[in-house]
Amino acid sequence: MSVTKPPIPAPPSAPGAPQGAPATQVSLLEIFITFLIIGGISFGGGVVAYLRNALVVEKGWLDEEEFLTALEISQALPGLNATNMSVIVGDRLRGPVGAIVGFLGMTLPGGLLVFALGIFYVSNHGNPAMHAILAGIGAAAVGLLAAVTVQIGHKQLEHLREILLILITVVLVSFLHVSLVLVLLTVLPLALFIYRPGRGEVDEP
Repeated sequence: MSVTKPPIPAPPSAPGAPQGAPATQVSLLEIFITFLIIGGISFGGGVVAYLRNALVVEKGWLDEEEFLTALEISQALPGLNATNMSVIVGDRLRGPVGAIVGFLGMTLPGGLLVFALGIFYVSNHGNPAMHAILAGIGAAAVGLLAAVTVQIGHKQLEHLREILLILITVVLVSFLHVSLVLVLLTVLPLALFIYRPGRGEVDEP
C-alpha cells in the first residue's frame, strides 16, 4: 500500500519582504549592482532590452507578465521608463529602501557618463568619426527596441482588440502627430471600457 506524501510547502518570504517578492530576499547590494550595470551599459537607447535580460532572464526577479505590467506602469507615469522600473522593482524586492537603492544604481552611472561624454562631444563635435559612432549607436538601439518589442509584446498581438488599440495609438502618434497626453486620455478610457471587470466575456487562454 503506497502512502502519498504531502506536498512540500514553499519556503516563507523573509520577514518584512513586500507582498509578491521572491521567497529568498534579495540583498540591497545586489539590487544596487544590478541596476548600476544596467544604467552603465544601456547607452544608445534600448534600455528595455537590458532591463528584461537582467530582471527576467538572468535574475528571475520578474516573469514575463510581471515585467510587462511593470513596464506599462512605468510608461504611464511621468519620468524615464528605466528609472520608474528601478523604483518599482526595488520596492517589490525590498520595499521603499530597495526602491531608493534601485533608483540610485540606475541613475548614478548614466549621470556621470553623460557629464563626461558631454564634455568629450563638445570638444569633438566636428569630427566625422564622432557622427559615425553616434549613427551606429542609434541603429543598434533601434534593433534592440525591435527585438524586445517582439519578445515581450507577442501576447498583445494575439487578439484583434489589442491589435486595433496598437494601430490606433501608432496612427495617432506617428502619422497624425497627436500629443501623447491626448492619446493617453483617448485610448486609456477606451481600453478600460474594453477590459472592464465583469464584462461577461471569457478571454481565450
